[in-house]
Amino acid sequence: MTEYGRGRAPEPWHPEDPLYGDQGWTGQATQQGQEPYAGDRQQYQPEPQYQGPQHPEPQYQQYPQQYPEQQQYPQQQYLPQDQQLHPQHQQQPVYDGQGWDTGQGPQVQYQAAAQAQAHAPAPGQYQAGPAPVDPYAGADPYAQPVAVGYPGEAPDLYTTPDAFPPPQPPGRRHLEPDPVDEPLPEEPGESLLADADDEPPGRGGRRAGRGKGGKSGKPKRTGAGCLAAAVIVAAVVGGGGYYGYSYIKERFGATEDFAGAGSEESVDIEIPRGAGLGQMGRILKEAGVVASAQAFVDAANANPKGKSIQPGVYTLKKKMSGSAAVAVMIDPTKLNVITVTEGMRNTKVYEAIDKKLGKPAGTTKDIAQRQAKSLGLPAWAGNDPKLIDPLEGFLYPTRYDLGKDSTPESLLKQMVKNATAKYTELNVEGKAKELGLENPLQVVTVASLVNAEGKNHDDFRKMAEVVYNRLKKTNDVTNQKLQFDSTYNYVKNQSEINFNLKEAQAFDHPYNTHFVKGLPPGPIGNPGLEALTATLNPDHGGWMFFVSVDGHTTTFTKTYDEHLKLVAEFQERQKQKKENGG
Repeated sequence: MTEYGRGRAPEPWHPEDPLYGDQGWTGQATQQGQEPYAGDRQQYQPEPQYQGPQHPEPQYQQYPQQYPEQQQYPQQQYLPQDQQLHPQHQQQPVYDGQGWDTGQGPQVQYQAAAQAQAHAPAPGQYQAGPAPVDPYAGADPYAQPVAVGYPGEAPDLYTTPDAFPPPQPPGRRHLEPDPVDEPLPEEPGESLLADADDEPPGRGGRRAGRGKGGKSGKPKRTGAGCLAAAVIVAAVVGGGGYYGYSYIKERFGATEDFAGAGSEESVDIEIPRGAGLGQMGRILKEAGVVASAQAFVDAANANPKGKSIQPGVYTLKKKMSGSAAVAVMIDPTKLNVITVTEGMRNTKVYEAIDKKLGKPAGTTKDIAQRQAKSLGLPAWAGNDPKLIDPLEGFLYPTRYDLGKDSTPESLLKQMVKNATAKYTELNVEGKAKELGLENPLQVVTVASLVNAEGKNHDDFRKMAEVVYNRLKKTNDVTNQKLQFDSTYNYVKNQSEINFNLKEAQAFDHPYNTHFVKGLPPGPIGNPGLEALTATLNPDHGGWMFFVSVDGHTTTFTKTYDEHLKLVAEFQERQKQKKENGG
């Protein structure tokens, strides 16, 4: 069978036909061997030719003569008797307006004629018949085609109310969009606010028929709707006016400020980290300390130290001038915080807490001794009965902000919590055995000694090496005694450089390393992060001795003879200093 109804099988289209190939709707010949129309053959329908005033397409005239090739190769009919076409319709090719063969065989001509029956043709033109039937739907595209009946035997489906529109030529094929209900335009003069009882508009626009008798008209406006609209407009205008006035006053008006150092009423103000002067001013204004944020900002910018204000808690008075508030906040001693420094002993921390919270002297120390086990110490701490203070080494060095609810108990718990978290992070439990120590508490103890004797991080690593070398059983120089002056000072609760060495060596105390071998029972202070990391990673330089000749630089040696020379130099310096009254 030829492509898409170009004559009836079994006779093929002769290759010598000058119109051999597909002319298509455009009249352009298809190359031999190419399929003229891509896609499903069963869905293709030859387009009918429409004529008449309601179809402006070009008229497709039919010529009675036949092509010689078509006469030489007549097509045979295999149709029932009652479906035989009229002879004059069987051999007439159909041409478009340019005289090109449309590629429609006699069968397709008949279908086009059946489709055009509903339209009035020009004289001499061939009349349309019933609706087209897809000859390939559900059938083998290469099977023998069967023509439909003669016009008049089937109903014209294009004239019924539910009929589809007639097919169009390829150049005009497109899908018409479904009609969409457009909302009716709003009537002029209608209010922007609808009444509360108005029904919302539907798919076809506003609902009509609100008037009596089913007549459409404007929705009825009530007094409540008008009142609501008036209230909204007044609120918008009033709010805008208020904020506009406030902005103009704050921007261009005189800055509001109190006078003097403030009233008798005090308030604790917390300044968060990263806060700028503007944010500080707003916090103070909300608390009633200053009259306006701008007054504080202007005073801070006018003060040379105004931009050095630190975050933390400040105790200020209400109704202070901007300059008075700035003067308090640039003074570090006025900052309501407690700072535990690296190596700081617990006795100093207790005194600072009592002072900041206004407690009697000894209050915090008494709480620490009585509640040590309930303050959050780890399981491996505080178990040795020889400990002077179970919390020593567990009040982690950092800054602690104080507030209204701060108590000695809350501060101690926070400090112990920070220390425990840091020791867990550094894995002091796992490192103890690697360093040859008995338990994690000894790691903290070594770190406290390193922090007390060293002066910088480089000193800390060498100092840790000195401790580990003196603790070795093979140490026959000091006989496993550390001989650290810091341990004797801790027992005496002092910080002296010049003391009687013979007296220290004779003082029997578990913490005095001039008298006992090995480490003291517990830490002698609260080591910082640098001392802790140095303890976990010593220098490994084989150092055994150290001395600070000038009081600033520490010198480390490996032999005792080298150490004795440095000690002699140190003593000579101290003698000259005393003679000069230093």
